Amino acid sequence: MYLCTQMEEQKLGLLNSIDYPADLRQLSIDQLPEVCKELREDIVKELSVNPGHLASSLGVVELTVALHYVYDTPEDRIVWDVGHQAYGHKILTGRRKQFSTNRKLGGIRPFPSPQESEYDTFACGHASNSISAALGMAVAAKQADSSRKVVAVIGDGAMSGGLAFEGLNNASSSPNDLLIILNDNNMSIDRSVGGMKQYLLGLSTNETYNALRFKAARWLHGRGMLEDDRRKGLIRLSNALKSAISHQQNVFEGMNIRYFGPFDGHNVKELVRILRQMRNMSGPKLLHLHTQKGHGYAPAERDVTTWHAPGKFNPDTGERIINNDPSQPQKFQDVFGYTLLELAEQNPLIVGVTPAMPTGCSMNIMMKAMPDRTFDVGIAEGHAVTFSGGMAKDGLIPFCNIYSAFAQRAYDHIIHDVALHGMHVVFCLDRAGIVGEDGPTHHGAFDLAALRPIPNLTISAPMDEHELRRLMYTAQLPDKGPFVIRYPRGGGVLKDWRCPLEEVKVGTGRKLHDGDDIAVLSIGAIGNEVERAIEEISKGVGRETRCKNSPADASVAHYDMRFLKPLDETILHEVGRRFRRIVTVENGVRNGGFGSAVLEWFNDHGYQVRVTRLGMPDDHFVEHGTVDELQHLCGIDKESIKQAILTPEGKEI
Repeated sequence: MYLCTQMEEQKLGLLNSIDYPADLRQLSIDQLPEVCKELREDIVKELSVNPGHLASSLGVVELTVALHYVYDTPEDRIVWDVGHQAYGHKILTGRRKQFSTNRKLGGIRPFPSPQESEYDTFACGHASNSISAALGMAVAAKQADSSRKVVAVIGDGAMSGGLAFEGLNNASSSPNDLLIILNDNNMSIDRSVGGMKQYLLGLSTNETYNALRFKAARWLHGRGMLEDDRRKGLIRLSNALKSAISHQQNVFEGMNIRYFGPFDGHNVKELVRILRQMRNMSGPKLLHLHTQKGHGYAPAERDVTTWHAPGKFNPDTGERIINNDPSQPQKFQDVFGYTLLELAEQNPLIVGVTPAMPTGCSMNIMMKAMPDRTFDVGIAEGHAVTFSGGMAKDGLIPFCNIYSAFAQRAYDHIIHDVALHGMHVVFCLDRAGIVGEDGPTHHGAFDLAALRPIPNLTISAPMDEHELRRLMYTAQLPDKGPFVIRYPRGGGVLKDWRCPLEEVKVGTGRKLHDGDDIAVLSIGAIGNEVERAIEEISKGVGRETRCKNSPADASVAHYDMRFLKPLDETILHEVGRRFRRIVTVENGVRNGGFGSAVLEWFNDHGYQVRVTRLGMPDDHFVEHGTVDELQHLCGIDKESIKQAILTPEGKEI
């Protein structure tokens, strides 16, 4: 935890007087620039020792202060999109003293959550949902004849998501007074891409026209002339005048959403003036702000992708504290990136697709070498899948890399546009299983259970880096159809991760240890925890703490199943004949996942066995903490696996 010195406390004198937005609203507008300066310093100092998402929150400091200064929060609603932007919001809404616990087990949550604070109006761990959610709140306010104001704050990267456009389309036709603030910094995590980015970069407002229209809007509003049908007619007239003067059609005004901007998003006093003038305007409206991700902290301004989530660093020098130990294994994502390039060099049909995460998934490795064969489609997971299906239709082999939690948003596309047609698309689901400090919105908990019922899919999970490479090689071979490979966040287990690229027969597992008493079936990298547990059991480690009446010595067989679909029936028949006690281990939800598939198979084939399923818990979300802490809480760490193995038959764990 960062402890301010007395001098530093004095430097944050105004911020120290603010516990909640009501305190902020007691200050004069001339004091707000100093509040912004102190808030930015506080975020930098705290994140230097307790890592989190830095650059995004620095970019909206002025907007955050202005919103809470003008709007009567929490009665008025601010909907953030995404929560990367919201650290300043958390600090100003009663959580500054707890901010050092951000992302830690039992501490404040990594993203805004209504379960944590009444100021957090909606969950926002995934992008592009703010306009739809805020529109719902704005319509509810209209229905209740309430004076509540609703604001959606959406980044330009999130505006590329299809849900954002669906919300915009509905906002133009539903009675509401919603304000949409477009935080345009030309970034999501990596640089924003696509037509919307180019449109926003080129969108300019004639300064004379903008000033005149803004004054006219205030004048007309004061005379009740911006209401109902008259308002729509004036908007259409305004659109026509705007198009004539600027020689362009504004896409937002084309949808009958009044557009204001672009304005400087780092001038807090000007933002207050603008928001005060817009606060009581009726009808949907969009305020376009230009901001700089990482604003006010030079290292973050220079390299916004790195400083999106930089880890620990020296706040004075900007030097990142990186533990580069060359003896440690590569990250799974980097093994994916290097292997994809290696395969693409051998197979000209391979292309890469990612929804806005080329650096996060390491597809940037292929992107640098083969920019014409890699496609960053922006924050648009559904499009990424259907786009991949279209390329596969005409003979290409797309490797579509999506974080497991984000792939949830493309579920229908996986079914309808790939699996239904048997398209040869390779889905690489990064961050599968428990991801750690990003919490429930980011855990890759559901992919195994959700994808298992879908026809035509092959579903696999490598235990280590060699297996990842072999599965990637296998997936691109002819006639494999849609093929899923899931792997976890972070480092693997092998220092020498390179190996020959060899085919793995689909639907086959492997026996890692033979035994006589208990069989453990695992899928994916969690199998390494099983190996460690078996090693300690074989050495007698922890005998003094084992369950009463547990066997003095347990002979444990371990099978790495590799595939959820199809299951290795040869292994299952062997296990069903030889063992009465079976433990399954997976880094995903137990309900409907790997353990359920094994249990169903044994039941369908008449084997009388007792199956203990270990996985993420049934029917509740796993909160945030380190991966080790959360695996322990979920009962899938080494110690929990040992306990499950050594628990006598018929006893509860």
